[in-house]
Amino acid sequence: MTGLEWLLSFTLFAVYIVCLFTVCRLTFVKGYTLLGVIGIFFPLLWLVGAILPAKPGSRQEVAEAARYQAQIREYTN
Repeated sequence: MTGLEWLLSFTLFAVYIVCLFTVCRLTFVKGYTLLGVIGIFFPLLWLVGAILPAKPGSRQEVAEAARYQAQIREYTN
Protein backbone atom coordinates (compact mmCIF):
# COMPACT_ATOMS: atom_id res chain seq x y z
CA MET A 1 0.00 0.00 0.00
CA THR A 2 1.16 3.49 -0.73
CA GLY A 3 1.37 6.27 1.80
CA LEU A 4 -1.82 7.88 0.50
CA GLU A 5 -3.74 4.61 0.83
CA TRP A 6 -2.54 4.24 4.42
CA LEU A 7 -3.56 7.81 5.19
CA LEU A 8 -7.03 7.37 3.70
CA SER A 9 -7.50 4.02 5.46
CA PHE A 10 -6.49 5.51 8.79
CA THR A 11 -8.80 8.50 8.27
CA LEU A 12 -11.76 6.27 7.46
CA PHE A 13 -11.04 4.11 10.50
CA ALA A 14 -10.78 7.21 12.71
CA VAL A 15 -14.16 8.49 11.45
CA TYR A 16 -15.70 5.07 12.16
CA ILE A 17 -14.34 5.09 15.73
CA VAL A 18 -15.65 8.61 16.35
CA CYS A 19 -19.08 7.59 15.06
CA LEU A 20 -18.95 4.48 17.24
CA PHE A 21 -18.53 6.53 20.39
CA THR A 22 -20.92 9.35 19.51
CA VAL A 23 -23.68 8.53 17.05
CA CYS A 24 -23.90 4.84 17.95
CA ARG A 25 -24.16 5.64 21.64
CA LEU A 26 -26.93 8.15 20.95
CA THR A 27 -28.80 5.55 18.89
CA PHE A 28 -28.69 3.07 21.79
CA VAL A 29 -29.66 5.71 24.36
CA LYS A 30 -32.71 6.65 22.30
CA GLY A 31 -33.85 3.03 22.43
CA TYR A 32 -33.07 1.86 18.89
CA THR A 33 -31.07 -1.25 19.73
CA LEU A 34 -31.62 -2.99 16.40
CA LEU A 35 -30.46 0.05 14.42
CA GLY A 36 -27.40 0.27 16.67
CA VAL A 37 -26.43 -3.36 16.15
CA ILE A 38 -27.03 -3.37 12.38
CA GLY A 39 -25.27 0.00 12.21
CA ILE A 40 -22.01 -1.74 13.08
CA PHE A 41 -22.04 -3.06 9.52
CA PHE A 42 -23.99 -0.17 7.91
CA PRO A 43 -23.05 3.02 9.83
CA LEU A 44 -25.68 5.07 8.00
CA LEU A 45 -28.26 3.39 10.25
CA TRP A 46 -26.60 5.00 13.26
CA LEU A 47 -27.39 8.39 11.79
CA VAL A 48 -31.01 7.36 11.23
CA GLY A 49 -31.30 6.19 14.84
CA ALA A 50 -29.72 9.39 16.14
CA ILE A 51 -32.11 11.59 14.15
CA LEU A 52 -35.31 9.74 15.10
CA PRO A 53 -37.12 10.90 18.25
CA ALA A 54 -36.52 8.90 21.41
CA LYS A 55 -38.76 5.90 22.05
CA PRO A 56 -41.11 6.15 25.03
CA GLY A 57 -39.41 4.71 28.11
CA SER A 58 -35.89 4.99 26.68
CA ARG A 59 -33.10 6.52 28.75
CA GLN A 60 -33.12 9.65 26.58
CA GLU A 61 -36.86 10.16 26.98
CA VAL A 62 -36.72 9.65 30.76
CA ALA A 63 -33.82 12.10 31.08
CA GLU A 64 -35.65 14.71 28.98
CA ALA A 65 -38.79 14.33 31.12
CA ALA A 66 -36.77 14.73 34.33
CA ARG A 67 -35.02 17.80 32.95
CA TYR A 68 -38.36 19.28 31.89
CA GLN A 69 -39.89 18.68 35.34
CA ALA A 70 -36.88 20.28 37.01
CA GLN A 71 -37.27 23.37 34.83
CA ILE A 72 -40.97 23.60 35.68
CA ARG A 73 -40.20 23.37 39.43
CA GLU A 74 -37.54 26.03 39.04
CA TYR A 75 -39.87 28.41 37.23
CA THR A 76 -42.79 27.91 39.62
CA ASN A 77 -40.78 28.50 42.82
